[in-house]
Amino acid sequence: MDAVTPPQEPEAFWSDARASLAGLPDGRGLNMAHEAVDRHLSGPAADRVAFRFLPKKGEPLEMTYRELAAESNRFARLLERLQVGPGSTVFLLLGRVPHLYVAVLGALKARCVVCPLFSAFGPEPIRSRMAAGDARVLVTTPTFYRRKVAGLREALPGLDHVLLAGPPEETTDPGVHCLADLLAREDAHYRIPDTDPQDPALLHFTSGTTGVPKGALHVHEAVVAHHVTGRSALDLRPDDRFWCTADPGWVTGMSYGIVSPLTSGVTSIVDEREFDAEGWYRTLQDERVTVWYTAPTAIRMLMKAGRELPRRFDLSSLRFIASVGEPLNPEAVVWSQEVLGLPIHDNWWQTETGGIMIANIPGQEIRPGSMGRPLPGVEAAVGRRTNGEVEVIREPDEEGELLLRTGWPSLFRTYLGQEERYRGCFQGDWYLTGDLVRRDADGYFWFVGRADDVIKSAGHLIGPFEVESALLEHPAVAEAAVIGKPDPMVGEMVKAFVALHPGYTPDEDLRLQIVGHARKRLGSVAAPKELEILDDLPKTKSGKTLRRLLKARELGLPEGDVSTLESPS
Repeated sequence: MDAVTPPQEPEAFWSDARASLAGLPDGRGLNMAHEAVDRHLSGPAADRVAFRFLPKKGEPLEMTYRELAAESNRFARLLERLQVGPGSTVFLLLGRVPHLYVAVLGALKARCVVCPLFSAFGPEPIRSRMAAGDARVLVTTPTFYRRKVAGLREALPGLDHVLLAGPPEETTDPGVHCLADLLAREDAHYRIPDTDPQDPALLHFTSGTTGVPKGALHVHEAVVAHHVTGRSALDLRPDDRFWCTADPGWVTGMSYGIVSPLTSGVTSIVDEREFDAEGWYRTLQDERVTVWYTAPTAIRMLMKAGRELPRRFDLSSLRFIASVGEPLNPEAVVWSQEVLGLPIHDNWWQTETGGIMIANIPGQEIRPGSMGRPLPGVEAAVGRRTNGEVEVIREPDEEGELLLRTGWPSLFRTYLGQEERYRGCFQGDWYLTGDLVRRDADGYFWFVGRADDVIKSAGHLIGPFEVESALLEHPAVAEAAVIGKPDPMVGEMVKAFVALHPGYTPDEDLRLQIVGHARKRLGSVAAPKELEILDDLPKTKSGKTLRRLLKARELGLPEGDVSTLESPS
């Protein structure tokens, strides 16, 4: 059987998919926010609840599509009044609060580029991403601004406006405003400017093995893929109550926590509270969630809480569960069927693909542990790189790199400021994912691992270079290397190895100081969970630190060829 599956005509498929959306009135183009919100205003969804917000404290807040359109109009007008024009980047450093969703849609209406930041980031990931993205506007909270951003202003000279969502705090910093006060002065009517489908819309940073994080740029046309994959892979219907647990600072929380469900006119549940097994079951019950999109790490945490807990709740409203972010172990699929009465439909995609590519879709046999099959409009293959060429592997059950035929609308258009790095992701008509997979005889794909050193922890991609750079800022650290260490709960944890400058004693106090420094600079997500101090790190004769060898030694695996080592010891 041929390795490219399924046989179909993607161009015709995506042409029909584009026709399923409205487009701006009078043929003025395609705008992501219009398809998500404004096109519903003349239909039955206008007064349907778009978002039901569950805050950490206080009563739930609901916002209809009509109200969301008006509030996002105000934000778009505010950007114009601040002279923030099309193509300018609006960064968002917020939790799951209403202002974030309003700002995303308002900025898209104004044809600005939206870049979300994970709220658990420390100052260094924030600085590096805002500098690379040439931040003009930041929407954040007073607390996040004071703790994480205020000290970065000199390093971000282009940051003209900081809009604070929440009770204002006294500050003399230039360009800092209370967002609520500014929005209250704006009119609720706005005409979205002509928008070319290829105009930039979303900027998502993703970590690489080396260098600064990569800013993957997506265009307004990506909404076509968000819409159709939400229906085909997540089975979204207009009367659904949908809960996507992904943080909006990541691509899943943007594509499927905001854009995709809105295009289908569903009601999204937005729970600001942190994970708690009992609390999550209560949300599923009390909010009558019908479609639930979550992460394997969360599923494993629910499994750890036991089989008795979910029996205390009425989960009968649930009809579809899906997961993404990391491989879903087969045991979780079986557990869900036995305990929740429904299987979990795993799926696969990347920041770069912009939308779901491979999935276990409704009505299709689920093979526990499999990513599923390519969605309609997606051609996938297994291949290997040889001498600058890509060879497609035709036989089933052979391991190789996952390849995707280009042409779908949510494929990223560039890595911001890194065009050569971007071009390196393609060979002919193939996008090279960097993920190792195998494909069985029936067209199901199975994840094997990453082809590079990027660490996948609880669904987050963590670049070793970024962590190592933060460790090297500590005055005691002479060398640093970071690996992903298998962990039954989060998939991989970050483990760091460091060598010290002369004069420092490798004791427990110093180890804790270095870990604390990394947490302060990077935040809790990317900082090492384990750190080991070595006399020196294994390096090649050219001076390159061998993460591969450190990982092999840590896991007790064969070390492979060590002929290039500076010293074989």
